[in-house]
Parts: sequence; C-alpha cells; structure tokens
Amino acid sequence: MIKLPSIHIGKLSMLLAILVWLSLLFVDLVRLFGILNELESGIAQEFTWILEILFFLTVYFFYNYSINKNSQTDFLNLIWRAASTGIVAVIVSIMVNLFYSLLGDSNLINEPFLRNFFYHVNFALISIFLISSALLWKHLILYQKSKRVVKQWQAYEFAMLAAMLFIFFNNNSLDYSFLFGLVILVSLGIILSANLKWIPYLTFREKWKSLLFLFIIIICCGYLFYQVLLFSDRSKFIVNLTDNLFLVSLFSFIFIYALFCFLVTLFNLPTSSVFEQKLTEAINFQRLSQSIQPEESEEQVLDILVDSCMSASYADAAWLELGDQESTKGILQERFLGKELKEELSDLIQNQKAAQDWAVDNRPENLEPLALRLNHNRFESILLVPLVINKSAIGRMVLCKEVRDGFNKEMINIISTFVRQACIAVENHRLLNQAIQNERYQEELKIAQRVQKSLLPTKLDHNDSFDICAYSNAADEVGGDYYDTYKLDEDRYVLIIGDVSGKGTSAAFNMSQMKGIFQSLIQLNLSPAQFMIKANAALSRCLERNHFITASIFLINTTQKTVCHARAGHVPTLMHQVLKKKSDYLGIDGLGLGILRNKQYENHVEEKTFSYTSGDVLVLFTDGIVEAKNEKSQQFGFERIRTLLEVYHELSPKEIQTKIIDSLHAYVGGDGLIDDDYSIMVIRFS
Repeated sequence: MIKLPSIHIGKLSMLLAILVWLSLLFVDLVRLFGILNELESGIAQEFTWILEILFFLTVYFFYNYSINKNSQTDFLNLIWRAASTGIVAVIVSIMVNLFYSLLGDSNLINEPFLRNFFYHVNFALISIFLISSALLWKHLILYQKSKRVVKQWQAYEFAMLAAMLFIFFNNNSLDYSFLFGLVILVSLGIILSANLKWIPYLTFREKWKSLLFLFIIIICCGYLFYQVLLFSDRSKFIVNLTDNLFLVSLFSFIFIYALFCFLVTLFNLPTSSVFEQKLTEAINFQRLSQSIQPEESEEQVLDILVDSCMSASYADAAWLELGDQESTKGILQERFLGKELKEELSDLIQNQKAAQDWAVDNRPENLEPLALRLNHNRFESILLVPLVINKSAIGRMVLCKEVRDGFNKEMINIISTFVRQACIAVENHRLLNQAIQNERYQEELKIAQRVQKSLLPTKLDHNDSFDICAYSNAADEVGGDYYDTYKLDEDRYVLIIGDVSGKGTSAAFNMSQMKGIFQSLIQLNLSPAQFMIKANAALSRCLERNHFITASIFLINTTQKTVCHARAGHVPTLMHQVLKKKSDYLGIDGLGLGILRNKQYENHVEEKTFSYTSGDVLVLFTDGIVEAKNEKSQQFGFERIRTLLEVYHELSPKEIQTKIIDSLHAYVGGDGLIDDDYSIMVIRFS
C-alpha cells in the first residue's frame, strides 16, 4: 500500500501565494506589453482580478494557519508581529522611492515594466501587512470572547469576502456603491474595535511597549495608505490593484483598531499599578490556598503570608511571632530589620495603651488588625495583625511603614483576608497531621491488639477431671487483664488470672511482663505463695512506682482433688460447693504485686488448700465485672455474680460464662459502655 506524504498546510499555502503573485505579475506585464505595442494580449481584465483574489486567499490561509499554530496569549508578541510586518513593507516602499529619486532624469525612471514590477512588490507587501494584522487583531478581539463577539467577527469576515468579489460589480471604480460598501465595512470594523478586554491584563511595562508597537503600526498604516493613493495614477500604472474595496476596508480596520488600542492603553496607564496590585493579591491568595501540603511545614505558609501582606500594604519592614502572653514568643519571620530594631519597636508598641488593651482581649476571634502611630526616627506607623486559629490567638504579625498613617482601609481588608486564609491553611495542616498521626496510632493499636491476643492462651490446659473456659474484653483497644494455664504433669495444673492497674497500652505492656514472669517462674515447680513472692520481686524491678498487678493463682491436683490457692490483692474467687448447695467467696488475703517492694512482702502472702468434689464450680474474674455500672451509677456487684452461679451452677462452664456476661451487659444497658477491662474464667470439676 502506497503511503501518501503528509501535507503541510502552511508551506503549501505560502508556495501557492508565491505562485499566484508570480502569475499575477506575468499576466499584468503581458497585458502592459500588448498595450504599449498596440497588440491584443487576449487576457481579460477579470483574469487579473481572479488572481488578485486568489492571492488574498492564499495569504489569508498561510497567516491563519501560522497564527493558530503558534496560538498564545502573549499580547505583546502579537502586536509586534503586526508592527514588524508593517516595518518591512514601509522599508521596501521607502527603498523603491529612494531608488527612483537616485535615477534623476534618466530614461529608466519612465520604464513602465520596472515601475509596474515595483508596484506589484508594494501591492504584495501591503496585502501581507493588512491581512496578517487583521488576523492578529482577531486574536486580540476574541480574547475572553462571547457568542455575540464571535458572531460579529464572522459577519465581518463574510463582508470582507464579499468585498473581494465586489471588484466584479464596480470594475475597480470609486463610485457610490464603493463608498456605500466602504461605510458598511468601516462601521463593522468600529464595532469590533470596541473589544479591548486584553489591555487591562498588561503590566505597566508591557503597556509602554504596546504603545510603542501600536504607534509604529499607525505610522506604517498611514504611510502605506498614502502610497496607495499615489498608485491611483493610471498613467503610470496600467493595471490598478490597490483601488480595491477589500484593501481600503482593511486599511481602515487596522488603523481604527490600532488607534483605539493606543488611546485606551494610554488612558489605562495611571491605573496599571492598581490592577497589578490586585493581580498580585489574587496570585498571593492562591499561593496561600495551595501552599501547604502534608509533608511541608507551617513556616512555609507564614513565609508566604508575610511577603503577601508586605506586598499588599507596601510595608517597609515586618516580623511575625508565635506565642501568647503566657508563653515565650518565638520569632519565625523577619523582613528588613535587625534584632535590636525589632526589640526597640516592640518596646514602643508595648508602651501604648491601645496595644496593651488589644493584646489582652478575652475574645481572640473578635480581634481586628490595629493600626498605630509610632514616635520613632524611622518607622512612623505600624499595623498589628492577630493570628487566630480555632478561636485561639497563636501569635501576631507586625507591619511597619516609614510614613504616618500608612495603612488604609483597603490594605487592612486584604491583609485580614490573607491572614484568615493562612490561618485556615495552618489549621488544616495541623488537623491533617493529627489525622495522619491518629491513623498511625490506630494501626499501632491494631498491631498491639493482635500482640495482646497472642499473649492470651488459645487452648486452656486441663484433663478429664475438670472443664474450663475463659473470656476477656478490653475497655480500650488493648487492656491489662491476663489469664493463663500451665500443665505441670498429668495430674497437676496451674491457673492464674491477673489485672494490671490502669488500662490501655501501658497496662497491656505490663500484662506482657506478667506473662513472661508466669511462664518463667511456674516451671520452677513453686507453690502459689512462693510464686507470688518471686513474682513480686521480679515485677518490682520493672514496674513503674505507680503501677501494680493483682492476681490469683491456683494449683489443681486432680489425683488428690485439692486446690492450693494464693491471692495478691485480686478480687475474691467465687466457688459453688455441691455438698453445701451454696456459692461463696474464698476467704484469703493478699497484697497486690508491686505495691510493697521489699522482703516485707512475704508477710502479706497467704496460701490455702481446699478440697473439691464432683460438680463444684470455680469462677475467677477481674474487678471490671463487679465495678460495671448501670445508668444510675450502681455497680453490678459481687452478690449478683454469686446469685447467678447458684442459679446456673449445673450448666457447663461455657454456659455459665455466657449467662454471667449476658447479665452484665443487660445490667449496664444495651448502649452502655463498660469502662474497664474485664475477664472471667469458669472451672467445673467432674
């Protein structure tokens, strides 16, 4: 399959324009040759007009493609392109005139072929200048375009197309129809020339440059139009190409729009600085809105804030400090003043009653910027601006000027807007960082939950002589309750339940220490009392002074059917005895681990051994169950647990546990929260 080469519209239209111009030159010179030699050339005048129109169209397509391809909002560049094209056309025209002036009285000055050649060159350059400038004006006119403006331009383009063809109706004569068409096209050009929305967006410096370029265009347009009037002499130029409604209308449009732009730009010069200031304020406001990111610091926002406020108020110096009256103030930003000068100004501000009253206002959210006069050899006026976040003053910004009463109402309003936006950005930054930190804590707590769950046994050691179940729930994500079992041999088992003072992560950490101590000491085959003494000595070295652990430990001997028990400040254990047909708490004393951290602790350890029979039940629990409160702040209590066990003692350990937990939640209430960790172990002897 043959691949066709891609067509470059710009190059093709430029090539066609050159070929059409050469054809036009050739045809007109042939006709001129026939007239001079009284010969019939056989070329109709309409053929020249067709080539002229084709030349206009090819130049239009070339510049339309070129300008659209390099479309940009650089207004100065667009105006300069029109001015530079006009300069080239004027320079060539001047050089041609200079050439003829140098010929003097020689015969060459009356050479018709040479004169018509230069005429065609001038015609081509004038056409290029006018068409390219009109297309450049189009981009300026359609800046911030509306539907109405687009329709106006389209109507003007159709009218100009009709003006090209008008030559076939009036045969290039300046009659009334020519004047009527010219009035219509000039009127349309004036209407379009009222679209000057691009001018206010020029800076002061750009406006001066645009004035220069527009002045050049006006001069070029006037000079070239004068040359067109000279070309109207039919005795010198047999073929007239310039007495054309299309070209004359373009002259008027280019000149009128350039003149309008020149005058409006000139009158806008005094307000340029105000517009630039507003534009700078808008840009600074956008910078403040977009300045802070999660990984950035507040100092970057405050840095932009100081620069923006100084620019808005034309301040000569400034500083920003954070802190309130009760805390040490820290200088974060300083501009154009040293430490000594800053302290000197601070003392002057502090001595003014208005500043003192302003600083101790009890409602920071109502604070407004305060303008003051200063008796200082350099700075005569200052502006105090509060920085308020979440109804709390976090600091202030001080703007200094070398003129008296240098801060007007408009300046203060825009500064207040900047400060509010900056404070919102800082507050959002802090909230975002806090949210990220909280999310990190949540992830860490999830890890801690998994770690703590791994510390509690998944399988409880026991044999056929008893059945056992356990349950634990933390008030927070992690807690300090602990239970465990250990098999010494086929007939002896150790059970332990403990409760670390406090709750949360610190309690969970201490609970992990308790597990390590239990797993280490219990392998030494210690009695419950000896275990408590050893555990107290170990925990005394690692627990903080304000922390302690309560625990109950049981050594079950299934052969002898005995339970050896020691308690370290833990809540009493509940036991139901089948033979007595009653439930009661085991009476044994003991002191919590870590409360007394010396050998005197041995005097507070008590150990008791009791027997059990088939059907007896032990219920071990932590204080989170008995201290749980209902809506009336009444505790669940020991007696309620004892009553539940007497009622449900014949059930399996799992069922007894479920009954107690369900009763606990029913007592607290469906939506009530149990504000402490709670755990329970139920053992039933068989």
